[in-house]
Amino acid sequence: MTDGEARTLFEAEDDALTLEEREDLATAESEAEPVTYTGTDFDVEGLVRRLKRGDIVIPTFGHGDDSLEVAGFQRGFVWRRPQMDRFIESLLMGYPIPGIMLVQQVDRRYLVLDGQQRLRTLGAFYAGVHGGREFILENVAEEFRGLTYRTLIPEQRRQLDNTFIQATIVKTDGSNQSLEAIYQVFERLNSGGTQLTPHEIRIALYPGALVDFLEQLNKMQDWRDLYGNRSLRLRDQELILRIIALYQNSNGYFRPQKKFLNEFLGDHRNLEGLDSNKIGTLFSDASKLLLAGPGKTALRYQSSQVNAALTEALFVGLMRRIDGGSLPTPEEVDFAVRAFIANKETSATISGSTATEEYVRKRLEMATKTFARI
Repeated sequence: MTDGEARTLFEAEDDALTLEEREDLATAESEAEPVTYTGTDFDVEGLVRRLKRGDIVIPTFGHGDDSLEVAGFQRGFVWRRPQMDRFIESLLMGYPIPGIMLVQQVDRRYLVLDGQQRLRTLGAFYAGVHGGREFILENVAEEFRGLTYRTLIPEQRRQLDNTFIQATIVKTDGSNQSLEAIYQVFERLNSGGTQLTPHEIRIALYPGALVDFLEQLNKMQDWRDLYGNRSLRLRDQELILRIIALYQNSNGYFRPQKKFLNEFLGDHRNLEGLDSNKIGTLFSDASKLLLAGPGKTALRYQSSQVNAALTEALFVGLMRRIDGGSLPTPEEVDFAVRAFIANKETSATISGSTATEEYVRKRLEMATKTFARI
């Protein structure tokens, strides 16, 4: 297997939703939030024009623009050239294409919640450049092969410019309630070849200093050595959010887990009420001790994959132990981890459906008691 083939396999495995993510997406919220939305059609030329002048914004991952109520989203551009070429060809042929989803904020700008690939492809084709190379149609029918936007004949250009794309526009006032409503709408529309994970939707709607903080912790070398390669689907970052949320408020945990994490991220969006220095130190110390003691196998249970339920329990239990006294030795941590995993009751709480209130509280309590003994 070549390096390219290995990476393609890795990406395919990372793209698939896990059992826990599928259950989380399928679990209904206790309350359905109302939302205000409208439908409209944009001509392609108008969409590109709005993109160029910033009236339509494709947010990037991270904190993003402070003036945006919704930012910090969009996974990396993942369409390959054949997909891009065939999308443009579909427009030139007059084929129907999926709509896009936009969020209208108070300043009237539109933020792209769904449709990044299509809009970026349009922007690149009109600009004539993609990835530093001239955007020339290649993976298309003979009549379109070799064309750029500049070399389209007038009839083809009119066909492309005047094609209408349907848009669903959801309005937000920036409040947590409004954002939760948008989350629920988007989740219901989240389908297709590569579904977004709950966390990928979440960071679309709750950007801020806490998301930045999660990414800082995600880059720590000891954590990276424990977890392994960066997750293309941000599962490593979501796991850190779970650890922090449960460390801060395990008694307030409720299902569905996605809503618990949404509310935590919304309530502490700019680190309100969180001692980030203390949390960062505890997380760093726990990572160092777990790596120096049991090593990266500590986060894995009967598999080569990281077990999220086991990981959150070990981190929360060890962080509580560190916060309560002096640092244990790596040998003591190794002993505690082995004892926790060997406990027959542990298996039930970290296998299968692990997000129930009973299992979450039970494994955190068991891990806390185990580490308290060292």
